[in-house]
Amino acid sequence: MTVPEALEKAEEIGLDLVEVAPNAKPPVCKIMDYGKYLYEEKKKSQEAKKRQTQIQVKEIKFRPHTDDHDLETKVKHIRRFIEDGDRCKVTVFFRGREMAHKDRGQVILDRIVELLADIAKVEQTSRVEGRTMFLLLAGLPKK
Repeated sequence: MTVPEALEKAEEIGLDLVEVAPNAKPPVCKIMDYGKYLYEEKKKSQEAKKRQTQIQVKEIKFRPHTDDHDLETKVKHIRRFIEDGDRCKVTVFFRGREMAHKDRGQVILDRIVELLADIAKVEQTSRVEGRTMFLLLAGLPKK
């Protein structure tokens, strides 16, 4: 059908003539309510956005002198973060002369990895940047 005929038919019905496939030979058009079409597309994209999950990186900080009970409490927090589907950055922060005892920070990080081995894997091994030593933990894939 020619373009003027299609426009006339669309006006009779009270709808819009919308070009669906402009690159086709001949171009394909549809008679529809364009405002309603835009509204439905917007709703579809909002629904898709709502369903996607965003993974956050949570951070827990330790010091070289963090006591056992405090360490266990923070490990519980890390466990909760990982079970919720987030990644966790574990940081050991050194101040002043503590920089001479980086081995203590490594011991803390190793112990945390050992305590969380059942639900987490090391995504990024421990590194030192300035006065901090950190590693990144992520949850194990679900079976």
